[in-house]
Amino acid sequence: MKLVPLGDRVVIKALKAEETTKSGIVLPGQSKEKPQQAEVIAVGPGGVVDGKEVTMQVKTGDKVIYSKYSGTEVELDGEEYIIVKQSDILAIME
Repeated sequence: MKLVPLGDRVVIKALKAEETTKSGIVLPGQSKEKPQQAEVIAVGPGGVVDGKEVTMQVKTGDKVIYSKYSGTEVELDGEEYIIVKQSDILAIME
């Protein structure tokens, strides 16, 4: 099964949070903060959304930073994905 987003929606998969700090300290599961970095899995077609023309600026494979508490989490075939609006994506990492 595959997710196909509609309108200005984007399917992303969160990147794993680092489990060790730069100095080598291992962080237990409870202290890890929710990651804000993700990889774009699928992109909607854009078009007219709420009366405004939306051009999609991200593409599949982009690494992005998204708003911390945005989107809808879904599980498909044992994998967890987040569906967000393009406006919830803050930046593309290059």
